[in-house]
Amino acid sequence: MSRKTRVSGVGLLVLAALSAPAWAGKRDLGRDVLAPGDGWAAAGPGTTGGAAAGPHQVYVVGNRRELIAALNDGVPSSTSPANPSAAPKIIYVDGIIDANVDDANNPLGCDDYAAGTGYSLAAYLEAYDPETWGREVRPSGPLEDARIVARNRQQARVRIRIGSNTTIVGVGKEATIRGAWFDLRGASTTNRRGNIIIRNLTFEDTFDCFPAWDPLDGAAGNWNAQYDAISLRDVDNVWIDHNRFRNVTTADDLLPTHFGRKYQVHDGQIDITNTSDLVTVSWNRFERHDKLMLIGSSDSAVADRGRLRVTLHHNLFDDIGQRAPRVRFGQVHLYNNYYRIRDPANYSFSWGVGIESQIFAEGNFFFSDHAVTPDRFIAVFRGTALTTVGNLHTGVPARRPVDIVAAYNAVNDPPLGNDAGWTPTLAAGLQPAWVVPQTVLSKAGPMDW
Repeated sequence: MSRKTRVSGVGLLVLAALSAPAWAGKRDLGRDVLAPGDGWAAAGPGTTGGAAAGPHQVYVVGNRRELIAALNDGVPSSTSPANPSAAPKIIYVDGIIDANVDDANNPLGCDDYAAGTGYSLAAYLEAYDPETWGREVRPSGPLEDARIVARNRQQARVRIRIGSNTTIVGVGKEATIRGAWFDLRGASTTNRRGNIIIRNLTFEDTFDCFPAWDPLDGAAGNWNAQYDAISLRDVDNVWIDHNRFRNVTTADDLLPTHFGRKYQVHDGQIDITNTSDLVTVSWNRFERHDKLMLIGSSDSAVADRGRLRVTLHHNLFDDIGQRAPRVRFGQVHLYNNYYRIRDPANYSFSWGVGIESQIFAEGNFFFSDHAVTPDRFIAVFRGTALTTVGNLHTGVPARRPVDIVAAYNAVNDPPLGNDAGWTPTLAAGLQPAWVVPQTVLSKAGPMDW
């Protein structure tokens, strides 16, 4: 990259008016806009992100401090401001950005966040052991208060608020966001945000140092973590494309067990809730995660009616335990996704049919062995209908068409209806299911550009 200027005191690179990036002559993903017809995010005004950015709102960032400054007109801040800039901006991520760092980019660990709070995991486990605390009341008292203080310290570092009219794109295939929570959040009536593009990044190891024990969650209790890799609340027109989502140092199979339950430090990878609308999630790789994606967070959130319109297409769901996605209220179009289920012991379901959900699933491809039969692809949570068209399931010996609703109804009562009540029209690039595995495996995830 040549002819670049620095913002004084921040260190991020701002491309001057005549700057020529190192990738000059190649396709510039930062100026891309969502094509017409490419899913729900193409509806309404469409999704252009920061494509209209002037030369002094185009940044190259390589650490947390630079990223926060770029999101706020070049103004540095120790924490991510609650009202990020809405000016059109393009942010190129070059290298690895770790969110669990101090202002000097020195790494911070869980012990650093807990220091001085009075919290330790050992003391927490002793205090709230179900054998002594019981299973009828959630944790409370000084140690639970200390856990919340420590959690909030971590949250102040990992939470990155994204404003409207923003494109964030990784440079090359190795650009990585590690440990961060991208929080896309407006207000439902007064200050909605939107027109945001997030592309070509690897989101890695978004984790909570201080998950909460809830003895009332399920029959045996559960550990519940904060922080999604990306969360959407009260935002419109968002395109999440060609990213990779994975856990490496915090992978589930490396986590310990406490109180007979996995000490879960992950929440979702993408959650779309609180009246968010017009979202396309395309060409991403989701790898080895349990609860992946919520679309709608509560059965009582009736303001979500008529919203939560989301398209998921050409994504790889690789050994995902559940919620790919789990839907409430929204009209959700799932097409040409590849579901690869190679760990039957940790598989629950793929499509969660929640209250008033309207899922239209077509041209998807499921790979599993005989241990996972098509009736298990669906779980029903007060939903009543699901449209499925042209989906395939490969087991042994060969791929075969499958009526997933009929398979579910054959072993469940009451039956699920087979008409979600709408037909999608925004389905650019829709392909027959048989080409999906090769297409998705070769093209999904970050691109080298």
